Amino acid sequence: MSLLTAATKVRENAHAPYSKFKVGAAIRAASGNIYVGCNVENVAYPEGTCAEAGAIAAMVAAGETELIEALVIADSPMPVSPCGGCRQKLAEFGVPDVKVTMTTVAGNTSEMTLAELLPGAFTQEHMEGES
Repeated sequence: MSLLTAATKVRENAHAPYSKFKVGAAIRAASGNIYVGCNVENVAYPEGTCAEAGAIAAMVAAGETELIEALVIADSPMPVSPCGGCRQKLAEFGVPDVKVTMTTVAGNTSEMTLAELLPGAFTQEHMEGES
């Protein structure tokens, strides 16, 4: 199954009763397995979750910690990029040259790397103290 097919299918399961803006995401792990997520809104808006976060959580729950490709799909006039928080989440599990495809249900597509989406990403190296 392709990332596009997986993300398109899971997008239909999104719980978006407030915004009506359904988003689907699919990531391919280093193993080749595909993990999916969709946005899940909550009446207390900050408590919702993004599609990318759901896909990453599914990957980690399955015991994997490295993603090699990601795709996000929404029904919008232009491709929707991951929010700032999801850019950081993707960067946690992917190297800077991982391709992120952003697409619409009509097929309008844009591609960027994680480094392009999040220049100057906060990484584990920032947490290492001086010896």
